[in-house]
Amino acid sequence: MNVKMIRYIISKMMGVEGLLMLLPMMVGIIYGEHTSVYFLITAAILTAIYLLFGRKCPENMTIYAKEGLIIVATAWIFWSLAGALPFVLSKSIPSYVDAFFETVSGFTTTGSTILTEIEGLPKGILFWRSLTHWVGGMGVLVFVMVLTSLDEKNSMHLMRAEVPGPEADKLVPKARGTARILYGMYFTLTAIEVVFLLAGGMNLFDAVTHAFSTAGTGGFSGYNASVAHFNSAYIDGVITVFMILFGINFNLYFFLLLKEFKSVFKNEELRAYLGIIAGATVVITCNIAGGYHSLLKAFRYAAFQVASVITTTGFVTADFNKWPELSKCVLLLVMVIGASAGSTGGGIKVSRLLILVKSIRRELKTMIHPKAVNIVKVNGKKVKEETMRGVYVYFIAYILILIVSVLLISINNFDFTTSFTGVLTTLNNVGPGLNLVGPVENFAKFSDFSKIVFCVDMLIGRLEIFPFLMLFSPSIWSRKF
Repeated sequence: MNVKMIRYIISKMMGVEGLLMLLPMMVGIIYGEHTSVYFLITAAILTAIYLLFGRKCPENMTIYAKEGLIIVATAWIFWSLAGALPFVLSKSIPSYVDAFFETVSGFTTTGSTILTEIEGLPKGILFWRSLTHWVGGMGVLVFVMVLTSLDEKNSMHLMRAEVPGPEADKLVPKARGTARILYGMYFTLTAIEVVFLLAGGMNLFDAVTHAFSTAGTGGFSGYNASVAHFNSAYIDGVITVFMILFGINFNLYFFLLLKEFKSVFKNEELRAYLGIIAGATVVITCNIAGGYHSLLKAFRYAAFQVASVITTTGFVTADFNKWPELSKCVLLLVMVIGASAGSTGGGIKVSRLLILVKSIRRELKTMIHPKAVNIVKVNGKKVKEETMRGVYVYFIAYILILIVSVLLISINNFDFTTSFTGVLTTLNNVGPGLNLVGPVENFAKFSDFSKIVFCVDMLIGRLEIFPFLMLFSPSIWSRKF
């Protein structure tokens, strides 16, 4: 284990987070808020850590896959621990556990909150909440990779551990080049959404913060009522479209830039993703139409909630806790499925679902024709056996973590729906659940122990289980692989 290299990269990342703190500090200065001081103090602490441990690169720069996994997991934890400081120092969130929960929820783009009164928070704090979504959406290490050289030689180990999906693909030969292309497309889409929201009557601050939350598929809003605060069909429509766009694999946007339109239109995951959204929207629209006395209005709210849940954004325009059971069940299903691999969305990913369904079909064919050669293909390409094995193990680990987490949360003695959907929504990085963690509720009522469990679930969900679990595996600290 190359501990010196791990310490070097983590320290360098803390320095970048310190620079990041200057943005909400400037927002605070613009609005004449005292919170700017606390962002400056945090930035100074993080800069000091960088100067002490991150300036000199170790002689041995080699890292293996295990170092990549450890770096990714610890980076997210340390970024969240540091990111919570401005909340505590400014007394916007006095409890450090609550502040840590809010920051983890921000960086993991979950959007669950412990705040009961959001609109009274300073602008600098609100900006920081949304900025954590935007940075965490594409990945904190990918973000740092764009700004610094980090470790060019071994950076693909870091991308593979952080980029969501069964596999991490390079767009160009160098990982840093891939990171910059991804963030170029990410920034462009975010800027376009800001323009559209401004056209709908939002002020610049709201447009930027809501675009950040949409881009990161996070869901933090500056209003207690979330997007419902604006009561605008236009704004609902714009955010719905962009939530869906950010839930698509960013590799496909790269193909569009290269004018490889056939590769996009023939992509099975994209077709399945859009098909699930369309099917869920139609079912829910028909199911809730009677309650809204208008098919068009029912479609507006159904489409928004489906897009918000499947992309794991978590914005709300309606209290779906009051919808019929069928609609709530459909939302829970798409919550588990999640968005596309290589997007900013959470969940188990549509690509994994495709592989699992095709694997089941292959096993059925093998039972009927034992001597036949059956191959699982996605997008016309054979899926590697190691990828399929990874998908199976992922599902098993996912179920086990879900069960254990629900048991731990049940200590609070809340109803089963609250405990189960609370874990489900944090593990899938969605935000709202049902009952006491519904779209108009929050997580403030849970004990500190439960909040820590939720934080672990959010980190496990965002890092897709294995990087975080590696921290607790004794063998990884000694073996080379």
